[in-house]
Amino acid sequence: MRETDVRRIVFSSTCATYGMPEELPISETEPQTPVNPYGESKLFVEKTLHWYGRTHGFSWSALRYFNAAGADSEGELGECHDPETHLIPIAVQSAMGVRAPLRIMGTDYPTPDGTAIRDYVHVEDLASAHVKALEYLSGGGKNAAFNLGTARGYSVREAIAAVHRASGLRVPARECERRPGDPHTLVADNSRARKMLHWKPRYENLDEIVSTAWEWHASQSLAAAASSGN
Repeated sequence: MRETDVRRIVFSSTCATYGMPEELPISETEPQTPVNPYGESKLFVEKTLHWYGRTHGFSWSALRYFNAAGADSEGELGECHDPETHLIPIAVQSAMGVRAPLRIMGTDYPTPDGTAIRDYVHVEDLASAHVKALEYLSGGGKNAAFNLGTARGYSVREAIAAVHRASGLRVPARECERRPGDPHTLVADNSRARKMLHWKPRYENLDEIVSTAWEWHASQSLAAAASSGN
């Protein structure tokens, strides 16, 4: 970027930089103490951006995603990893019978139903935040980090129930021990993004987010069946 005189950057960061939060909902002033390599790697880049801003005049925004979820509402793009690690696509694939029953990692957290709570943010809302961050920097906005979430948390069991409602299929699941290093609740305070970026999530209800994911996976399954002649 220095060699080509590119001076503005929007970085995809993560709420994992916070580690085990002390306050909820999580604001951008929460101490950043990652508990896994992923969060540590993102924090490293955030620190690098800070110093490049100080020493080389870079303008930057770090967008701290909470749990990215959902699929393109027009059905063209969706989420498919190998291996898959995200709850909603795993629940969808388990409901479809194309993978083993979903593992609920921990049922004894201090939450209403004992399972971990996360803030799910739709991919289209993340995309719009990137555009707004670029506009913010282009307009002379100060370097800053922004939480991207809906400010509403849903438990693992609630996410499974949302997949059931969207698909009409039972999601087979089995209860397991907690996964080391998992916070019981991660919910964003997104007021800074709302105020400074003029960003507001369009999808604030988990059922809407899950429905787009289900529709994309279902369309992919039908396309695969058609191509195989089944």
